[in-house]
Amino acid sequence: MSGRVRRTVYGYLDEDIPTLQENIYEYLSDNLSVICVRDQLTELKFIHDDILLPSEICDRFLEYHQKSNRDVDDSFVNIFRDTQKTPLKYVHLRNSSITSEGLEILFRHNLTSLSMWYCSNINLESRHLLAKYGGNLKSLELGLDVDLLRYPEPNEKSPVDFQLNFPNLRRLVLHGVVLHYRLQFNHLHDLVYLDLTQCFLSFFNLGSLSLLPNLTTLILHNIWPIANHLHVICRISTLKCLDISVGVSTNGQGTYDLADQTLEMLVENLPNLTHLDISGTNLAGTGVAQKESNYKTPSDIAGLSSRTSNPLQFLGLYHTAHWACKRHDIPALEIAGDANEKQILTAARYYYDRPAVLTSVLNDLYHLFRFETCQSVHEALDVVLTAMDRHLKYKHMQISGSATLFYIVKGQDRAKFGTPLKNHIIRTLLNGMQMHISDDTMLRNGYLTFCQFQMPHDVVFEYERLITVLLHGVSNTEQEGFVQRIAIYLLNTLACQVDGAQKLFLGDLNVISTMLSLIQDRLSRNVSDDVMEVAWSTMWNVTDETAINCKRFLDGKGMEYFLTCLRIFPDRHELLRNMMGLLGNVAEVKWLRPRLMTTEFIDVFSDLLDSESDGIEVSYNAAGVLAHIASDGDAAWVIETPTRANVLVRMVKAIELWNLTSERNINYRSFEPILSLVRCYDTPACQHWAAWALANLTQVYPTKYCTLLEQENGREILSELIEDPRPYKRIKELAQMVLDECDKEAKKLDG
Repeated sequence: MSGRVRRTVYGYLDEDIPTLQENIYEYLSDNLSVICVRDQLTELKFIHDDILLPSEICDRFLEYHQKSNRDVDDSFVNIFRDTQKTPLKYVHLRNSSITSEGLEILFRHNLTSLSMWYCSNINLESRHLLAKYGGNLKSLELGLDVDLLRYPEPNEKSPVDFQLNFPNLRRLVLHGVVLHYRLQFNHLHDLVYLDLTQCFLSFFNLGSLSLLPNLTTLILHNIWPIANHLHVICRISTLKCLDISVGVSTNGQGTYDLADQTLEMLVENLPNLTHLDISGTNLAGTGVAQKESNYKTPSDIAGLSSRTSNPLQFLGLYHTAHWACKRHDIPALEIAGDANEKQILTAARYYYDRPAVLTSVLNDLYHLFRFETCQSVHEALDVVLTAMDRHLKYKHMQISGSATLFYIVKGQDRAKFGTPLKNHIIRTLLNGMQMHISDDTMLRNGYLTFCQFQMPHDVVFEYERLITVLLHGVSNTEQEGFVQRIAIYLLNTLACQVDGAQKLFLGDLNVISTMLSLIQDRLSRNVSDDVMEVAWSTMWNVTDETAINCKRFLDGKGMEYFLTCLRIFPDRHELLRNMMGLLGNVAEVKWLRPRLMTTEFIDVFSDLLDSESDGIEVSYNAAGVLAHIASDGDAAWVIETPTRANVLVRMVKAIELWNLTSERNINYRSFEPILSLVRCYDTPACQHWAAWALANLTQVYPTKYCTLLEQENGREILSELIEDPRPYKRIKELAQMVLDECDKEAKKLDG
């Protein structure tokens, strides 16, 4: 039940398919109200007091709550307050806002394993909790941005004088801690794995490690200088894995005076060694093959000559001096380096918890995809997603990862990505963009990657978050910059193809006011660009059959901006078409039409009847606006000029000049507004426009619009019009064209 199912598509390993159990956990994380309620203190608790859950379920529920991009905060962990009914054993926290109060709830479970990364609200004051409740721990991992053993001031180098009284501890990971000379490890007899990455040993002696009978893994990454500790390391004969690498850009750190001899000393004194990492150092020597005695065979790494017949399982050579990873005779079965695709992917897998190094590895992957051909696309994708998910707060990691994602998603393998994998990519991108929302490079990478997906189909499950991120790019990035342009393009694409509820959501997020602000800015600078055109297009889309958004447009001085644009930029055909399409939506709302009934507006709409801009689109939309206004009857026409009769004559004259087979730049989701004008028997000119619109759409796009007409009872409405004596001949001819076209389309389907 808890296992993963792998699927293969077209010979490629596609993705992990979520199990039923995982789907349930994710659903519950997204819908906590199903199993929880909030008490008077707004703290969560389980609904059923009589339910007792096993620790396996509680552990995985906590895990998947984080995977769903939900914060594990003090309120959430209150679910586990009862250690008998909701017990926990393995707690791994990343990017959590939990404080000491919530941490104490977790500690009371006598945890077997605790891992914390990027939990910035955990500080030195929480140390007593570790001392009080940590006795049962077998694994303890305190990663980056967890100040449980650090002093609050970032520049404080006071050592940690804290005794690790955890007799059962088998695995210990400490990152960036200043270790006190009195700190001892020799009592941790069960310790197998020790990671002291980037710790400060100025006050600490590694001698006690040689007394640990079971220590097999020792990681001393980015600890320098370490040369004076090597003799101690050589005494830990149980070691199988040793890491004395240094990170990238360490300003000369990792340089040994006697590189070949130092490496030789290590490997000859550690007979059980299978994994060795000397990345970032010069320990691989200059690359001159040597044969110094009868029992040593040549190796391009002199210090490893004794291992040529017994190669290491793993050797870390990433960013070593003299390009050691590019040599031929290397006594290792697996190499982490940057010489080729295989080495880069290996490095990524081994360095998942080293964000600085991993960022460099992702840059290597980026160049691999940009300038060469990557063969292991799915493995590379898994590497990038894992790195970005694990180090959400590390900005450079997110930028490098998102740049690589763009090339992966853009590639031909995209067609082989299933829905779970695409969802994972989209979630990971959004997480990074939200975390680093003020970084234009991160936004640019994300937006460009989203352009490779099918909108809105692929992103609808994260629609709200994506809209929020896009609106930030539209509003808060450089005016006329690339980020703003791509953001508004994506926003318009989404607005064009979603339903009414999502259009309402767009309006609630102030899309209308945002677009109007963009337009106002450009009018103030007398600039008409593609951003302005798309801003009008976006409002056209979000006002479609969404009355409240139409009102928001009018309330935001939309008509004032419309007239100004028309006066300053009369020859921008795309701009004019978008504006008139929007006003067509506004005119469809009966209770808003009185706000359009002014001499100034009606004169403008009437003059636009004669426009040849963008084919018939502007003239068509102007006639539609006037038809809806006129459909309210004589009493609603409250202006003296122009007269209603004169406007209707001009409208009919314009309609008869249009080509009935004109292709259209419009997408109707419903014919209800047009069919309402078909029933307007008191004003035949309105019926004329409606009948022409239906005839044009069904002739040019019969498959789509004949079906829509049938679904909305249009055949019956048009048949009634033909039988009624009031409409004049041309109207009935157009109506009959529509019915004939629908009959032809029906015969095609039957055939």
